[in-house]
Amino acid sequence: MKKSFLLKTTLASLSILAASTALAAYPEKPITLLVGYPAGGAADLTARLFADNLGKALNQTIVVENKPGAGATISTSNLARAKPDGYTLGIGTANTFGVDQYLYRVKYTPNDFTPISQLVSSPLILAVNKDIPANTVGELKELIKKDPENFNYSSSGIGGSPHIAGLMFEKAVGEEILHVPFKGGADSMTAIVSGEVKYSFGTAASVLPLGKANRYKMMGVTSAHASPIAPDLPALNESGLPGFTYEIWFGLLAPKGLPAEIADKLFAATQTALQNKEMRKKLLVEGNIVRASGSRKEFGDFVQKRGAEALDRLKASNVTLN
Repeated sequence: MKKSFLLKTTLASLSILAASTALAAYPEKPITLLVGYPAGGAADLTARLFADNLGKALNQTIVVENKPGAGATISTSNLARAKPDGYTLGIGTANTFGVDQYLYRVKYTPNDFTPISQLVSSPLILAVNKDIPANTVGELKELIKKDPENFNYSSSGIGGSPHIAGLMFEKAVGEEILHVPFKGGADSMTAIVSGEVKYSFGTAASVLPLGKANRYKMMGVTSAHASPIAPDLPALNESGLPGFTYEIWFGLLAPKGLPAEIADKLFAATQTALQNKEMRKKLLVEGNIVRASGSRKEFGDFVQKRGAEALDRLKASNVTLN
């Protein structure tokens, strides 16, 4: 009886020791970072720059894996189903925490993830076809109000940040405007150049290349004030649309059930990675400003609040997927 008890106690102790050793050794193999958007977009560029520096902080390889489609829910579904061992991570947005469940038939909920830290935030840029006789957002608003049926706008997909900004713009203008969704930011911007649509909101990564080439007009940014990502552009909030502010963000997520020791190690490594000056400069050029969270709890509270805000905007506009 005593021998049996001693054996069980010893085995239990060895099991705890093995688990502790595994946690201390983490990461022992390459980590996969899932991105739900195509290569070359804002999320992908952020993920690749961050992955390189996170890998250095953890002394391990981080492999970025793009799984675009269905509003990034394919990638997010894979993350939710992944083993919570720290070897599968993902890039999340506000949509992960409410909009996805509203628009798509996803099986995951906001509680199926372990929030680690915010990475970056960014305003969107308003791009307008060159033939539109308006040079300010105030002038564009007046043209739309005179003839709303002559206007339409594009986005990178239903429920995405550019679409939500478009819905906010409809409300600010006071008119319903035809929305034309595309499969990505690049196609959405090209449609403005061709005249297929009249305007769109997009990330800096999507808008700036054609905007700097004067293929369309860039009228302003959606941050509260002028942004370092495009210092020559005014804030829409200060140039004709008072109160119109909207910023997107990307954050690091892990599956639900991730051990606290690993989550804390990832948080610490993320803070180290985000301090890299060269990475911060490159992110800024691509249109993203580093916004490291103060703690995992702070980021957890942040994602719930911002997720609810994005969902409320979508529901108020009665948007659904047909």
